[in-house]
Amino acid sequence: MTLLTDHLVVDGVRLAHRDHGRGTPVVFLHGTPSHSYEWRDVVPHIEADGFRTLTYDLLGYGLSERPVDRDTSVAAQTDLLEHLLDALDVDRAVVVAHDIGGAIALRFAVAHPERVRQLMIIDSVSYDSWPSPTWRKIIDENPDDFTGMSQDEFDTLLTRQLGMTVTDTSLMTGRVLQAYLAPHRSALGRVSFFEHQVRHYDSKYTEEISDDLERLTMPVRILWGEEDQWQPLHYAERLCGSIPHADLVTVPGAGHFLMEDAPERVVEEIRNFLAAR
Repeated sequence: MTLLTDHLVVDGVRLAHRDHGRGTPVVFLHGTPSHSYEWRDVVPHIEADGFRTLTYDLLGYGLSERPVDRDTSVAAQTDLLEHLLDALDVDRAVVVAHDIGGAIALRFAVAHPERVRQLMIIDSVSYDSWPSPTWRKIIDENPDDFTGMSQDEFDTLLTRQLGMTVTDTSLMTGRVLQAYLAPHRSALGRVSFFEHQVRHYDSKYTEEISDDLERLTMPVRILWGEEDQWQPLHYAERLCGSIPHADLVTVPGAGHFLMEDAPERVVEEIRNFLAAR
């Protein structure tokens, strides 16, 4: 399904987004290597429950603009989230965030705690957890960019990486796999992937807020796939110990892309969390 339906210019850049429903706003932040497609089996259910959902592709990702000279780091994406909420007249929201989106959400919650009602972090990067060893190897072997790769070589690389995100590898095949590869099926797409995503795989963005996590007072739930190959479970446990009153829910037999391995469980946990407010 096509999840995103509209485009909006925010702080001088174009973001592809979905803003549906009324009621309490719930913002969904995707991870990498990904885009809002990962929420396709989750967001419609939360909308149907009577919430206003806001989903968008991060700048440089998916259907959003891929600017030549604009910072798309985690820090810059955090600032852009603030501008987006302002543009859509959202004062406070529940934030549900995955992977690199989790780093954006944590930074936003630290900087603007009054704007976050509740925070759910799903298999997020944190502390010194990223880039993962396989991504570090790819970065070291491609110090400049991916322009020298053919499309077949690039597809093989990214397909291998995406296969690590799920425990049931049959889920990352066919139309699903093609949807994750789609934003990068061109020379521009390959360069953009490096410039806007891989270049910013840098743990400084999470390490520099590590000591600030203890100041978070909003309800926080950490949801994690127990078989996550990129973000091991001990990072979830560390986050839970650092954030006051946070709780940790683990999903057996699920990996890093929890929304692919167990979408029904993700919907259930979001519903439970929203009900607990």
